[in-house]
Amino acid sequence: MGVVQKVEDGKLVESNSAASLANKSAKKTGNDSLDKDAFLQLLVAQMKYQDPLEPTSNTEYISQYATFSELEQMQNLSASMELFRASSLVGQTVLLEITDSTGRTTNVQGNVDYVHYERNKAYLSINGELYSMDDLVTVADPTYLEAYKLAAEFLSDYNKLPALDKLTLADRERVEKMDKMYQNMTEYQKSFLSEEHGATLNKYVAKMKDLVAAAGADKDDDTDIDTDKDPDTDKDPDTDVDTDNDDVGSDK
Repeated sequence: MGVVQKVEDGKLVESNSAASLANKSAKKTGNDSLDKDAFLQLLVAQMKYQDPLEPTSNTEYISQYATFSELEQMQNLSASMELFRASSLVGQTVLLEITDSTGRTTNVQGNVDYVHYERNKAYLSINGELYSMDDLVTVADPTYLEAYKLAAEFLSDYNKLPALDKLTLADRERVEKMDKMYQNMTEYQKSFLSEEHGATLNKYVAKMKDLVAAAGADKDDDTDIDTDKDPDTDKDPDTDVDTDNDDVGSDK
């Protein structure tokens, strides 16, 4: 499997995908358990270096060969189960924990687009990169992720609210947004928040309604004052001028 690495300042930069595949190879070569090939080599070595005066019986060889066959079947079954498990992850949101060659641990989260099979090994394609199944740590339910996302967004706005006694009309949009978000949550989504969050939000909503009502009353009072200040419409300057002209004509 070919892996493309970035080059920065003349040096290779190890990507998360490359680190995952490298760790997979390291885990395979550094495994202390015996696989079927190692078991077969031991069996051949036993036959080659056995004591010619006390050779191993045929029954014992048959027993060891049966053990070897059982080990092979178990490993094939394990590989098949891994491939089946990988196939079921397509479309799911997963979390991988990858450790690079320097020991730095990085988390990779995303949807599994497809699964690539090579030499009885499964590789998950996430955001266009391949990762080893060995790095898989969590498979998340979409409903859980949606609830977690809503709770995180709600708490982000919640922590930006001022003290209740310092609430102003400038905070109206945030409070109304949070109230709408909370009212549209399901009971499961609300379970990611504490009861105190809901009770405190209700206090902010009630206080904001009082502020809006007070602002509306002040506006009505200003309208009444403007009406009282209207000019006297009974006085007509043109009429007064005409009257004065009539008086002048009469004198003549």
